[in-house]
Amino acid sequence: MTEKQSLKQGEKILFGIAIAFIILAVIGYAALEYVRYNSESPMFENKIHYNFSKAGLRGSSSFRKSRCTACHRALNNGTNMGLSLDGVGSLRSLDWLYDFLRYPEKTYGAKTFDHGAHPKEAAYVADIAVSDLHDIATFISELKVDQGSSSAHMPPKGRSEFIDSMVGTFAPPGWKDKYQDVREKPSNDKLNTADESILEKEVAE
Repeated sequence: MTEKQSLKQGEKILFGIAIAFIILAVIGYAALEYVRYNSESPMFENKIHYNFSKAGLRGSSSFRKSRCTACHRALNNGTNMGLSLDGVGSLRSLDWLYDFLRYPEKTYGAKTFDHGAHPKEAAYVADIAVSDLHDIATFISELKVDQGSSSAHMPPKGRSEFIDSMVGTFAPPGWKDKYQDVREKPSNDKLNTADESILEKEVAE
């Protein structure tokens, strides 16, 4: 039986550094959670807002009972398997959301990931009672978000040194000839065709 070889000095140092990083990370996370839990004000500004109607409140309940949270997330409830619905109400109208829940691919105008005919995962949604579907659509339509939030489809108003520097670093040459900066458009303008198709795909999936 061969004798077990001990770690070399350099290996011991590397393992020691790795363990120290792990310990520091755990301590930092515990400290952050302690501060967050005991803080009287939120650490980050909440840009997601809602003012639910009676139908929206019913829809919130139906949303959970209908297993929508198995794929979607809304108001810190659900999973991240599918699209987070926080802020979708600032992107889509109640009528569009209701039509999408009833006739997903017809409303979207193309194949969708999970919504649609059987055997798609969310095919059951179209079979939910019409009144419940309308309440769910109302609930989603009332999930609003301020422009510039991570859940918003539009960047912050005005110029941003960070966004401008990232675009200047990573955008390919000639991109300004092909795409228009949405920050330079009037607020009531629609997004350009390329941006709209991307957003529709995100909502559908």
